[in-house]
Amino acid sequence: MPMNAAFFNQHGGPGEIRVGDVSSPSRGPGDVVVGVEAAALNHLDLHVLRGIPGLSLELPHVGGSDIAGVVVEVGADEDEWAPGDRVVIDPGVSCQECAICASDQAPLCPRYGIIGEHRWGGFAERVVVPARNLYRLPDDYPFETAAAAPLVFQTAWRALMSRARLEPGEAVLVTGASGGVSTAAIQIARLAGATVLAVTSGAENVERVRELGANHVIDRTEEDFAVAVRRITEKRGVDVVLDSVGEAMWEGCVRSLASDGRLVTYGGTSGPIVTLDVRRLFWKQLHIIGSTMASRSEFRAVMDLVFAGRLMPVVDRVMPLDAARKAYER
Repeated sequence: MPMNAAFFNQHGGPGEIRVGDVSSPSRGPGDVVVGVEAAALNHLDLHVLRGIPGLSLELPHVGGSDIAGVVVEVGADEDEWAPGDRVVIDPGVSCQECAICASDQAPLCPRYGIIGEHRWGGFAERVVVPARNLYRLPDDYPFETAAAAPLVFQTAWRALMSRARLEPGEAVLVTGASGGVSTAAIQIARLAGATVLAVTSGAENVERVRELGANHVIDRTEEDFAVAVRRITEKRGVDVVLDSVGEAMWEGCVRSLASDGRLVTYGGTSGPIVTLDVRRLFWKQLHIIGSTMASRSEFRAVMDLVFAGRLMPVVDRVMPLDAARKAYER
């Protein structure tokens, strides 16, 4: 059965995005079919389009990790979900069979994958996902806002609350502060009672980040952000750095840490190779921590806060599926 979708037949730039009919993926055991009402475009989608080393995709590929919609088809043995149910989808998929999954640590599962990256995503009329990945969407919550939340909020939540173990009264530095995960992290850190320092570039982004609730916003094009952190913290440094930039800002992130500080990394948009003066690491007794995505319980905890209005997804703009290439370009 054909469906309309945004897809690509080969890796490259936004010019490779096509919109047209593709064959609907088949529903397997434990799967449900969801009619897509909204799907958010993330930086991850650009990486998948360009091609990720070590990731071999069957082409054509349909991206889109963040999805909200309505259930349209379930299996005969499905008793929790029914056609017409409003849902948001947890984009993390794991085997659900190993000891790691049983301990609610799905992102560590050897078979872990992400909808829209390792399998077809939501830039289409319909998507097939495991029923266990559905989470009920309140009747009064907009599809577009819900779709902007799952990937970025769960990533920020796990990184700050589970991996960094952020405590009230601590200071946290968020790099790339106008990006999706970072906009979520600023709100989560404030909700946790932390003081938030944020790094971005340009006057417009500075204002946007300040409106999200950051206590101090540093324009990295105007000053060395690590020097600014030392000034703001009166030479102490921050307890936690949350970074996705990687190579270009790594040294400054390490310099920004207080003694016994924790640097949590969940990406490397400027490059994956970093260097580290090990003397700074052991003398200040620093912690370097990796994080990605979230467990099922972490996803549900942060989505409940989103639905309660305590955390607010940032929607840049809403565009029709036919404008998918322009969305990738933006």
